[in-house]
Amino acid sequence: MEEIFVPIFVVGMLFIGLPWIIFHYVTKWKTSASISYEDEQLLDELHNMARRLDERMGTIERIMTADNPNWRDSILPGSGSRSGSDPQPTLENFDNLLKERRQS
Repeated sequence: MEEIFVPIFVVGMLFIGLPWIIFHYVTKWKTSASISYEDEQLLDELHNMARRLDERMGTIERIMTADNPNWRDSILPGSGSRSGSDPQPTLENFDNLLKERRQS
């Protein structure tokens, strides 16, 4: 009896159980791939915040240009009056660059 039951069980699992599990998770994947309402609201909020920050940066740049038209040239590496090679403006040495520029 076991010789008949095991192959029928294995064939049933292969042709019924396995596709059922695969289609179940494919359906779950497709429904979760869409963006939710909360995610859409968060993206809109982040987009608005980025736009406002961009406008603020433009305003700051206009103010700085009105105060000193050559400010962009003075902040670029290699254009200052310091001797030696300037380090690359990375996050690691940003504080050092600021301190150095404040002292000069």
